[in-house]
Amino acid sequence: MASEVKSICIYCGAAPGVRPAYAEAARDLGRRMAQAGMRLVYGGGKVGLMGIIADAVLAHGGEVIGVIPKALMEREVGHTGLTQLHVVENMHQRKQMMADLSEAFIAMPGGIGTCEELFEVFTWLQIGYHAKPIGLLNVEQYYDPLIVFLESMVTEQFLKGPQLDQLQISASPEALLDTLRTFTPSQIDRWASQRSQI
Repeated sequence: MASEVKSICIYCGAAPGVRPAYAEAARDLGRRMAQAGMRLVYGGGKVGLMGIIADAVLAHGGEVIGVIPKALMEREVGHTGLTQLHVVENMHQRKQMMADLSEAFIAMPGGIGTCEELFEVFTWLQIGYHAKPIGLLNVEQYYDPLIVFLESMVTEQFLKGPQLDQLQISASPEALLDTLRTFTPSQIDRWASQRSQI
């Protein structure tokens, strides 16, 4: 049975991106989260899509928890108007705290950091470190090339199809939130086939 999702960790860009649809999706997702009583957990920035979704949640009466490394706070990119802002020593502490504070994860359009964060929690799910749902908000088909690459991993047998199926993908913030509320990831033994050949 799916557990109640009260806090969602959002990974997204520190830039707004070239298409207005990215910011529109961030505002829509933030509004829907706040209206559903879902808390935003994110990287604590005030710039780009990070700042846009945080402001949207706050504007609609929601709670926002930011976690930011001290080095980035010193560069004055931290959002000082949040419900809570945790300043930590490094990126490893940041990512661990964000994961610990959340019951689900969503990756919006973003850059290398967003992809790294997505793949880390996806890896943790694959090896059984957590059983929290993970969503990919595929605004304007931004993640289509990544999805094709992931499918090629399955074809080349470096990733199992049922493991890829754990990643919930939608272009709609509303549909993705609905999926994460009801989806329960299953624990799949990625080494089962190798053991059976021994």
